[in-house]
Amino acid sequence: MNSLPKSKSVLNTLNSVLATQPKLTALPPLSMYIHFPWCEKKCPYCDFNSHQIKDGKQGFDEERYIKALITDLETELPRIWGRQVHSIFIGGGTPSLLSAHGMNELLSAVRARVNLEPDCEITMEANPGSVETEKFAGFAKAGINRVSLGIQSFQDTQLKALGRIHNGEEAKRAIAIALQYFKSVNLDLMFGLPNQSLETARSDIETALSFKTPHLSFYNLTLEPNTYFASFPPKLPSENEIDAIFEQNLNLLEAAGYRRYEVSAYAKKDQECKHNLNYWRFGDYIGIGAGAHGKISFPDKITRQVRERHPESYMQAMETKGNALIEAREIPAKDLPFEFMLNTLRLTDGVDTATFSERTGLPLNVVSKGLDKASKKGLLDSDPNKLKATEQGLRYLNNLQELFL
Repeated sequence: MNSLPKSKSVLNTLNSVLATQPKLTALPPLSMYIHFPWCEKKCPYCDFNSHQIKDGKQGFDEERYIKALITDLETELPRIWGRQVHSIFIGGGTPSLLSAHGMNELLSAVRARVNLEPDCEITMEANPGSVETEKFAGFAKAGINRVSLGIQSFQDTQLKALGRIHNGEEAKRAIAIALQYFKSVNLDLMFGLPNQSLETARSDIETALSFKTPHLSFYNLTLEPNTYFASFPPKLPSENEIDAIFEQNLNLLEAAGYRRYEVSAYAKKDQECKHNLNYWRFGDYIGIGAGAHGKISFPDKITRQVRERHPESYMQAMETKGNALIEAREIPAKDLPFEFMLNTLRLTDGVDTATFSERTGLPLNVVSKGLDKASKKGLLDSDPNKLKATEQGLRYLNNLQELFL
């Protein structure tokens, strides 16, 4: 009596599973992320994979690390045959601690092994405290064409509270030098800093705007787990004060011709960061270096990789085993909608609804319940051809993204 319904049930379940397996008709753009894990001083708010260089640069062996990076890249090549890389981002840590010679060696090795697009955007993060004119000239000659400077603030008292190694004048000098040598310059600024007022926040933005860089990042300081600030929190402005700072500075940025194109990113016309746009549009990226993450798509699956976090463990693994992977997995189909929405809903313009299927290989109807809930809550734009957060959705982004878990 029960055999027929049970068989139908199993068949329906199987068909449902098969129907939601990723089937990509085209592969997304491909980027590369290179992680440099050292810095001169660990900032108290930083939860990135960065390790303070000890006295005498103990643990920091540039030649050894670059060799490990090149080997790491070579292990990835079979997974990306025939694909072009359209952007490279060298993050950290403080990649500007590399020598110009080391950067040239690294990028020359990349160009010899990977097909780069002719106008490939190559970004390097830099600390204003480690900026030297001759070094920046060398980085530009090596192929860096975009620099992201971790300014955070121009106020000496704020910089001291944030544990930064530079002061306000050094920040200004670093910007001036960067503008001499690089096609594009981004300034990272924070708000909601310890004891920050509307006036000091306004001064920071106005100083940044005076340099007319094509791109600005404007982040709210958050107390992340496993940081010094999480254990010993500083006195931060109230939520109302932080909102007032954000609204004030948003108006200043827009008046100066910067468009907010992502939750924390602002750019002049056609000056958006290509690399980060690829992340937010659920593109692919090779991730090499200590603690680096990668995402690579295939016609029938999407995969993720994670490397050893500690630089010494990473280098030893590359030298002894030929890879430093601690995780290599296929993303389950049930997790793809959330991963996609986690990224794309950060974009103020959102993405076309067709992008969901293009990048996940899944039909849009797998997220229909989440879309319906988000729309009813006023968090998602009503345009049926767009997946786009409303202003309220951007303000309560975590709540919006959670609807797709």
